[in-house]
Amino acid sequence: MNQREGSYTIDDQWPKKELVNHPQHYGGKDNPYEAIKVIEAWDLGFCLGNTVKYISRAGKKDNTIQELQKALWYLKREIKKLQDGQEDS
Repeated sequence: MNQREGSYTIDDQWPKKELVNHPQHYGGKDNPYEAIKVIEAWDLGFCLGNTVKYISRAGKKDNTIQELQKALWYLKREIKKLQDGQEDS
């Protein structure tokens, strides 16, 4: 937290064990396939982005089956949205 501005900043200095900017369970800063980089590069949107996020961290953070179930939930939501004729935003 930036003491002067009273807001969070994105930088490489804080915290030492990175839990916010480029955490290891998402690939880490130096990984070209870090989840957020892939999601943004492929312009996946919310549901497909979360699908990729949960698949990419499966086995690295929480219960693997739970992570894959979360990915499946978002994938099913995206499919339903497309079937209902809604446009991905």
